[in-house]
Amino acid sequence: MPTIVPDIMKKLEIDAALVSRILETFIREEITRTGFSRAVVGVSGGIDSATTVTLCARALGPENVLAVRMPYRTSSPSSLEDAQAVIDMLGIRHETVDITPMVEPFFEVTPDMDKKRRGNVMARERMIVLYDRSAAFGGLVVGTGNKTELLLGYTTLFGDSACAINPLGDLYKCQVRQLAAYLGVPKRIIEKPPSADLWVGQTDEGELGFTYDEADQILYLLFDRRWTVAEIVALGFPEGLVKGIKERVRRNQYKRMPPVIAKLGLRTVGIDFRYPRDWGT
Repeated sequence: MPTIVPDIMKKLEIDAALVSRILETFIREEITRTGFSRAVVGVSGGIDSATTVTLCARALGPENVLAVRMPYRTSSPSSLEDAQAVIDMLGIRHETVDITPMVEPFFEVTPDMDKKRRGNVMARERMIVLYDRSAAFGGLVVGTGNKTELLLGYTTLFGDSACAINPLGDLYKCQVRQLAAYLGVPKRIIEKPPSADLWVGQTDEGELGFTYDEADQILYLLFDRRWTVAEIVALGFPEGLVKGIKERVRRNQYKRMPPVIAKLGLRTVGIDFRYPRDWGT
């Protein structure tokens, strides 16, 4: 059975109305400061993308948001239906781009690829599509990753992690569920098992080997509260699980950082040449 500590889950509760207002302002300010007024979001039928695209519609107006569905031939039909339900609910612009004919030729010349490698190819192909639509639609790509995924490194570098801004990046998965409920995301999307839908039967928790609720509690204690492994284990969490999650976060630090540049000159990008992200806007 998953380890759940009610007191910890209580501390992870958010004021969803306030969070929504903050994130809508964030989206509007960060997009308009660059001279844009539109957003492009990959909508998968999952809770993260549904929440993100809803925030974008509220922040920018439905007419300024493009939702893109990007199925592969093995994608679940229910995922497409759930994505369409959100699109219809918001009244936003939308497009469906089948990535099957884009990735299959590469799979054919690389027949030894395992499921993980194939999934990474699909994630990166979807980002190619989104950035092309970004240029065509005149909108910035808005990311959908949450804090749990970012800390665990449960993301494809230059795939689903690529974006111009990320409104959900400081919300744990359980907090995204709270926000989604406030925003009116369909209940079936909130309650269904999270899945990247990269292969038949794939679920996030099945691949990770633990539940999001377990990860959220442990990550919150480790990194927000700075507890030690021993202190967390004393609450009843398995020691191997806590150590494994901590090591996973450490090992995936490179995914959360810009590429490291070797310093040779007087001022080096990212080392001595450092300005706020909105410098010049």
